[in-house]
Parts: sequence; C-alpha cells; structure tokens
Amino acid sequence: MTESNARPDDRLRYWLGFHLIPRIGGARIAQLVARLGSIEAAWQAGERELRAAGLPADAVASILSERPKIDLDREINRLEQHGVRPLTLDDDEYPRLLRHISSPPPILYVRGELLATDELAIGIVGTRRASTYGADMATRISADLARAGVTIVSGLALGIDTSAHRAALDAGGRTIAVFGCGLDTIYPPRNRNLADQIVESGALVSEYPLGTRPDARNFPVRNRIISGMSRGVAVIEAPTRSGALITTMFAAEQGRDVFAVPGSALSAASAGCHALIRDGATLVTSADHILEYLDVAAVEAHAQSRMALPETDSERILIALVGAEPRHIDELAYDSGLPIHEASGTLLAMELKGLVRGAGAGHYVRA
Repeated sequence: MTESNARPDDRLRYWLGFHLIPRIGGARIAQLVARLGSIEAAWQAGERELRAAGLPADAVASILSERPKIDLDREINRLEQHGVRPLTLDDDEYPRLLRHISSPPPILYVRGELLATDELAIGIVGTRRASTYGADMATRISADLARAGVTIVSGLALGIDTSAHRAALDAGGRTIAVFGCGLDTIYPPRNRNLADQIVESGALVSEYPLGTRPDARNFPVRNRIISGMSRGVAVIEAPTRSGALITTMFAAEQGRDVFAVPGSALSAASAGCHALIRDGATLVTSADHILEYLDVAAVEAHAQSRMALPETDSERILIALVGAEPRHIDELAYDSGLPIHEASGTLLAMELKGLVRGAGAGHYVRA
C-alpha cells in the first residue's frame, strides 16, 4: 500500500490520536503504518486489520476502546489555545539527533521555536539542591557556551537546571527546557517566569500530551530527551543518587560525550561527578574544555551562522523564496506579497547579514 492522500494536518490528527491511547508508542505506530500503508489507514483500521498488522491483543483492545472517545478536533484546538505545536517523527522539523536515539518520542510537543542551529547543544544537569559553588559553575559554563553559539538543554528543575537556563538567556543565547509533564503545566511553579522567557529565546518541549501532571516516574524517562537533543551532557554537582546520573546513562547509550565538573573531595554533593570521572567521563572546569571536544572551529562557524538567521517575518518569507538560481526583486516581491519598497529594504538588510547575495541587475541568490 502507498501513503494516502490525507492532508498533512489530517496525518497530524491521527498521530495525536494514537499518542493519546495507552500502550501505543512510536514503535507500534510505525508498525501499523508499515503494515497498513498510512497513518490514516491505521487510525481507521478495524479489529481484524489491527490484529493482522501484528499488534498484541491488549494493544488492539486499547485502540478499539479508546479511539471512539478521542475528539481529534478538540485536541488540535487545545494545542492551539496553549500555543503548542506537535512535531511527529516524520516531520522535517523534528530534531535530527533526537530522531536517531533508540526510543524517540513519536510526538514532541513544542512551545517556542526549535532551530536547525540547536543541533549544536550541550545538556547541563545536576542537583536540585545546588550549592553556591555548583550554581556559580553552572552559570559560568552555560553562559560561555551560549556566547559561543551552543544551545543549552536542561530540565527546568530548581538548582543547576535553573542556573543553566538563566545563564544562557542572560548571555543572549538559546536554551531548551525538557518537561516531565504536559506543557500546560509549569513545574516547578516558581519557574513560570523563566519558562516564559525560554519560549522567547528557545523552546519548551515534552513528549507528554497536555493534561499530563508531573509524576516522579516521568522525569527519569524525559532525561533521555535531554541527552538525545545534545551533543554531550555536562554534570555540574550531583550526589551519587541523582537523576542527573540517569541522564549520563542515556548519554552513554546514545553515544554522547559525558563531562563532569569536579568539586571538593569532602562534598557529598559532588560525589556523583567524581564517580563519573573515575568511570571515564571527561573532567571539565570551564566551557573551553567542552568546546575543545566539540571542535572550536565548528563551534565558531556555527556561532556565525546563528548571527545570520532571519529575524523578521519579511526576512523569513523572502529567504524561503530565494534559492540557488537568481530571482528578480520584482518577482520576489510579487511571490511574497510584500510591497516592492519593503521587499527591497528587506533584501538589502539580508544582503548585509550575509543571508542573500546580489547577482546583478536586481537579482538575488541565497548566500
């Protein structure tokens, strides 16, 4: 069977529907699509087709009992009301690094904006009960990484996470917070203002549907997303029994670098970091040490590319229309729907930024 003619928004609705059904994860959705030909056919399949697709009896029963209760239009409206955009595994905007871990979320719910440049990211994790030393190190390292164009990924928890997010924002960089609940719940509540700031300079992401409450069981699982979206994970102050160490386990499984910041030999708060170092994690005391592993030249080039991103709606519209073949300004203005004077001014600004290049006689190509 071939992919149906269902519109992209229809396919998204069916993905959302399956995601709300217990015992139906990404692997089973992929199995259904492979056997039945499309997500639409999978959603509309009857009991016989579901069984023939290889689903176990409990999964089939779950689909048949829960599917009639799900109002797909209502779910789409709820997401829009909360400013949340769902990305499915087959969406081009789904983070590339995350897509290739062993158990990627079938749907990633996003508030804010994910950029291609976020692929150069470092996860910063540590204890919720950060000492002055731990908070200071998290601030220093995160700020310096952010200034170098590295996106900071963490979990919005109190302590090290909060210091990392704030430092990235204060440095004018980008940061991503990974939730262990639905994006309609800010947890912990005292970080509500911080979450709002992150939406403006990064994104809040979660694999959990709206309405999912914070649950202790969710947070260890979400840690695989922190490491999965990152090139490496840095642990800054963590005792031996710490959720941060779970993140490093996922990082090791995913082939990510693991960095650890040492503390006092007498501090129980750094005992987990010292154990990581003994087990082979890279000892770091500054952002420069991490940048060495990321390849400084690549980081600097990445930072330059961040400076040349479209900043306005007009720039975003025009950059989508400019390609490798020269196009005349009149044609670009017509296709973009922008007045000629606005298109001309915007293209000039984009040329100064290095986004486009003049090709002579009023023609432009992408730089």
